[in-house]
Amino acid sequence: MSTYDPGALECLAAIVEEGGFERAAQRLNVTQSAVSQRLRALEAQVGSVLIVRTRPLRPTNAGQLLLKHTKQMRLLRADLERDLQELAPSAPGGARDEERISIAINADSIATWALTALDDLARRNLPLEIIADDQDFTQEWLRSGQVLGCVTTLKQALRGCKVMPLGAMEYVAVASPSFAEQHLPNGLTAHNFREVTFVCFNRKDDMQAEFIARRFGLKRVSLSSIFVPSSEGQVRAVAAGWGVSVVPQLMAAPLIAKGALIDLAPGFNLPIQLYWHSWNLESAVLDALSAALAKAAEKALTS
Repeated sequence: MSTYDPGALECLAAIVEEGGFERAAQRLNVTQSAVSQRLRALEAQVGSVLIVRTRPLRPTNAGQLLLKHTKQMRLLRADLERDLQELAPSAPGGARDEERISIAINADSIATWALTALDDLARRNLPLEIIADDQDFTQEWLRSGQVLGCVTTLKQALRGCKVMPLGAMEYVAVASPSFAEQHLPNGLTAHNFREVTFVCFNRKDDMQAEFIARRFGLKRVSLSSIFVPSSEGQVRAVAAGWGVSVVPQLMAAPLIAKGALIDLAPGFNLPIQLYWHSWNLESAVLDALSAALAKAAEKALTS
């Protein structure tokens, strides 16, 4: 089996993670020409193209395999650093950019419970990189080898990975009191939801349509939407009277209690089951991440 140059592997990872050769060169503190040469040497050794020169750049299947291998090597180095820190606690912490431990988490979890889960690890200088995406798409980051774990709605484990149920995040439909009084005095119904604007996260976000479909037993739902790509931003937009949104109950409950938001479907919420997927490797760092997320999810999510 070939032995691959760690520097060349990190070069490949930098190109993918930074989205281009110029930014990869800046991160690695080398010239853009050096980045190209390292990639060409790695492609020559593998005997295959590793990067598709599209916009944005993306790894080929062979590139994804090497990218996953690079992430695994980072994890091993993080385990080593953790063990060395326990032997010599006074040793300086920190890590180079290319040694980040990357995980993908849906934006709603980041805005509610997930950061609390990671507090202790972050304070102990674990070089985390959190990538935010829609909960139905975070697994694609794991599939492509760009992260070592993800929080997702998908239950089926990928090959070489393991899965752990976290619990359900509950969602409610809300609007500002003034918006509700003007447009939805009787709350959301099967007849009036088409008359209002829904504040969605982005074009991937089907939470609003799923809520309406389940609430009223509909098969197809078409909504008038605007997009605010931030969980906190969605809540602020709704409170400002932009429209209706379906948001985590964890975020909405305090505002409903204060009268800043109105629950438009009292007694009904949409539970979305979340799972933690990670590579099936023996790793103290990965175990610590999994345990921390499981502990926080147990407190914040419903079973």
